Amino acid sequence: MSFVRRSHPRALRGDPAAGRRSARAQRCTTAYFAAVLSLASCPVAFADESGTPFWVSGQLASLAAVPSSPGWSVNLQGFAYRGTASASQELSFGHRLDLGGVSRTPSLSVAPGYAWTETIFGGQPFFGISFGLGGDYESTTFSSLTSGQVLSSKSDRLWAGSDLVPWASLAWSHGNDNWMAYLTGNIPTGAYQASRLSNIGIGHGAIDFGGGYTYYDEHSGVEASAVIGLTFNWENTHTQYRNGIDSHLDWAVSRFVTPNWQLGIAGYVYYQLTGDSGGGAVLGPFKSRVAAIGPEIGYQFMVGGEQWYANLRGYAEFWAQNRFEGYAVFATLNIPLGTK
Repeated sequence: MSFVRRSHPRALRGDPAAGRRSARAQRCTTAYFAAVLSLASCPVAFADESGTPFWVSGQLASLAAVPSSPGWSVNLQGFAYRGTASASQELSFGHRLDLGGVSRTPSLSVAPGYAWTETIFGGQPFFGISFGLGGDYESTTFSSLTSGQVLSSKSDRLWAGSDLVPWASLAWSHGNDNWMAYLTGNIPTGAYQASRLSNIGIGHGAIDFGGGYTYYDEHSGVEASAVIGLTFNWENTHTQYRNGIDSHLDWAVSRFVTPNWQLGIAGYVYYQLTGDSGGGAVLGPFKSRVAAIGPEIGYQFMVGGEQWYANLRGYAEFWAQNRFEGYAVFATLNIPLGTK
């Protein structure tokens, strides 16, 4: 989802430069909350059943916890992932096992949202929802059935609509310190068939909650952000498979090197806390993990009197276990629509 940030308190003290930096932070953070909705609704070959968790790691980065300013906004999110798994790596697709392979998942999502003027417990509320079009290409070295029968190599590709992902959050600010609490989840409306190798939806409901912190010094332009959360999954009734409890950490450190340009690094850590279960979990608990790091660049510009924000960042994964390992790219354009 996307939203515009309200004025930072320090920006009201008569420092024009601080005001410009504060406004920049407010609009930049809009893109990252929007990414939660946009990206969580797109399939990625990571962990859990078929290697696909609800939370897409890396979707939050710099300025993630800075409160939003009131009004409407919309976020356009492009996303691409390419991962591989060796022929010795088993991945569970319901009652079918696939050994190794390649996963490519491009997508484009739209996330409208609205931030209220009124506060709740002193925090700025925001609500939005994401939907979009996703692509999924899966190719396995070869497949095997639970009966032990070996099949030839197999591949599949699909373009279709995604699941719906609502998002609600509260954010607070005091000086250089900013906090955020969020609640999101998955409504399984996207294209999904248990018999198909490629899917856009994940085939089950999920709920995810957590919080974040951003330190932002508007005088130097330096910031550091971290968001941590937990995902609880409902059973996929198509396959009798229930993913375990997932934990995730998204982080970033950046600096505005000019009034318009932002440079930094971002990363994420994904770690499955409890094992998968159900009749379809033929590999047992199948707990997984991964970490990633990469560069980030942001740019703000004026269109029709409104300040738009674009962000591009990429991640290289490592420390992977029981999942694909590869590269992810996020491209975000945030468009403020105002309070009208």
